[in-house]
Amino acid sequence: MTNQQKFSRLRKILDDASVYGRSIGKLNFDMQCCAPEEGMEQAGEDIAVLSKQLFRLTHSKTYARLVTELAADHEGLSPVQQKVVEHKNDEWQKGKNISAKLDYEMTLAYNRAYAKWLEAKKANDYSIFRDAFADLIGYTRKAIDLRDEKKATYYDACLDDYEKGGSIAQLDAFFGALKERIVPLLARIEKDGKPIRTDFMSRPCPIPQQEAFSKYLLELEGLRGSALVLMTTEHPFTTNFGPHDVRVTTHYYEENFVSNIFTTLHEGGHALFMQNEPEEFYREHAANSMSNAMHECISRFYENLIGRSFAFCQALLPVMRECFPEQMQGIDAETLYRAVNLAHPSLIRTEADELTYALHIMVRYELEKQLMSGDLKVADLPAAWNAMYKDYLGVTVPNDREGVLQDSHWSGGAFGYFPSYALGSAYGAQMLHFIEKDVDVWAPAAKGDLRPITAWLGEKIHRYGQLLTPSQLIENACGGPFDPHYFVDYLTEKYTALYNL
Repeated sequence: MTNQQKFSRLRKILDDASVYGRSIGKLNFDMQCCAPEEGMEQAGEDIAVLSKQLFRLTHSKTYARLVTELAADHEGLSPVQQKVVEHKNDEWQKGKNISAKLDYEMTLAYNRAYAKWLEAKKANDYSIFRDAFADLIGYTRKAIDLRDEKKATYYDACLDDYEKGGSIAQLDAFFGALKERIVPLLARIEKDGKPIRTDFMSRPCPIPQQEAFSKYLLELEGLRGSALVLMTTEHPFTTNFGPHDVRVTTHYYEENFVSNIFTTLHEGGHALFMQNEPEEFYREHAANSMSNAMHECISRFYENLIGRSFAFCQALLPVMRECFPEQMQGIDAETLYRAVNLAHPSLIRTEADELTYALHIMVRYELEKQLMSGDLKVADLPAAWNAMYKDYLGVTVPNDREGVLQDSHWSGGAFGYFPSYALGSAYGAQMLHFIEKDVDVWAPAAKGDLRPITAWLGEKIHRYGQLLTPSQLIENACGGPFDPHYFVDYLTEKYTALYNL
């Protein structure tokens, strides 16, 4: 049997597995967006049954033989097919020792944890989530223990799952470089910065007006509306079930209408990645495998580097005046620009400004390390969280809802994901430096035209997907290795000017 024949057999299994995967994904989407509370348990059980069938497909002797043989010898396969084999073999090696029984138990645990997190956040009571959370950590360690390849720590294994090659050593150095410059800059702003007007952003705004503006923003980003749906959820996310079914979610606040603008731009960035991956990637099962940090790079690029730029504020202003006449009365582009870039320590990560955002991620990074090592007990997490927010950001956490329960990530067992946001921001700043050398960014952006930016990202990033590693993508796009100083320099220059320091 030739390698192409083997891959054809593998593709058939992956075709069937994808049906189960999409069905599970749609049930998860329903749980987070529209399922009634009393239906959560049944949905979770349905997901567990489907997951059992998916497990059988991807743990069969035939699947294992095809993946391992093609990983050892991929002569005659296309570059895309080779990457698929590499990715699937990596997944197989990590999960091959997990039994069907354990996989079923883990799926139930994840679904239970999400339901308990929702309940706990609504009740403002971490104790409701605590035991389910402890179970997730236990299952995560158990799954890692079963791997043949051992990392230095549990958390190193988690980091590698989300960013290939990621490690505590790498991230300690990265966050150390950020902390060295960001903390003193924030202190200068707090001490000497010129006050910024933000009162208009809390003027009450009906949700239908916000929803209409969200749809406008997604169109502005260049997304195909016929292949997209916009819904609401407790914690916004974006998912897809192919290039023609992308689902963006947001969250509206009547007394903070600006929040939704940047949530939508962020999630729209994820959606662009999903819609712009080559069709071949979907046919060959190479789609949706991009590094998480690179995915967050694109989403935070549109949210911050473009979305919070003065040029883009100029473009948004007339449309905002039309959509939000009462809220935007008397507001000019300069006032809008300064307001959406206010640098001030805050409680909520998703509402944080560009400057302090990395500190929010550093809190989660340090806590994840301690949770996975066992140095921090699950019962003690709220106290540790509150202490770090006081130490890193100088803010007092008033309750669990605005503290340890604010994010959904841990309820899904996504340990190691949070650093992707900070890395993504740094990737984006470096890319912007080189985009500006290649195309006219700001004149079109000031007119609401993001096509030059999207075209550059499509050429340098989107079209490669998982064919290149994050470091290779940065090299390809920027002509050199990843350097966090681009990010630090960007923040320093922007906020020094903004606050007239």
